[in-house]
Amino acid sequence: MSKYLDPKADLTFKKVFGEHLNLVLSLLNALLPLPEGMEIKTVEYLSPENIPENPGKKYSIVDVYCTDNHGRHFIVEMQSYWNTEFFSRTLFNAASMYAKQLEKGKSFGELKDVYALCLVNDVKAFPEYGKEYIQEYYLTNKNHTADKHTDLSMVFIVLPNYTPQNRAEKKMHDLWLRFLTEIDENTDDADPELLANKETSEALELLRRSAFTPGELLAYNQYWLNISTEKSAMERERKEGEQIGFEKGRAEGEKSKAVEIARNFKKAGIDINVIAENTGLSANEISKL
Repeated sequence: MSKYLDPKADLTFKKVFGEHLNLVLSLLNALLPLPEGMEIKTVEYLSPENIPENPGKKYSIVDVYCTDNHGRHFIVEMQSYWNTEFFSRTLFNAASMYAKQLEKGKSFGELKDVYALCLVNDVKAFPEYGKEYIQEYYLTNKNHTADKHTDLSMVFIVLPNYTPQNRAEKKMHDLWLRFLTEIDENTDDADPELLANKETSEALELLRRSAFTPGELLAYNQYWLNISTEKSAMERERKEGEQIGFEKGRAEGEKSKAVEIARNFKKAGIDINVIAENTGLSANEISKL
């Protein structure tokens, strides 16, 4: 039996980043493109009443909400499979958190930036960008792209697309992504680099199988079962949609071919009833050609 559990499950992700402020602080500083001199120094979790409701929440999404010493708000999400609706849902959550700051009597100038960090454990995310592992979204001026505003920022990291790097200037960036991509139920021994770093070593200790109760292990296994069920349902819906689209396209193609044949027969002076018998079109349809 392996030593560790996968950090990408609901239970484990929240245990690491939802209960240990120093670890979520390190993760945010490492993965978000924060302005120079605006690194996070301290962070605190937001109470439940400050979190926007998410009626469409699925088993595949886990969230951590917090704020920092500059008053900025952060949403950290793990998504186990990709759906184009998740982009809109992420934007909705970030916008809701931004708007929720404006309490009665406050001015718009008091609103603080909101960052959404979305870790996506699905290679199907953003297929139009190939194997790029990070996509960043901001408010920008279309004609002057350097005019960028971070009032609402969304950073998507596609974990399966990440390739380990050896770069000193982004050491923690790579260590956290290696932690999220290399550690799972098949890991007996973590890489020495992850064990040597204070933050990732602490996170690894939290993931030790021995640190979880039988009830927690049951919930952990149930999470992955739910993920498997959801993925199967989505794949089935996708295939059904493709089949319907194929059949519809074939029917439209056959109809188009029949119309072209009928039009040519009609030009040749062939009787409408004869054309109808040979094309499957109604006499009324043929008369309108």
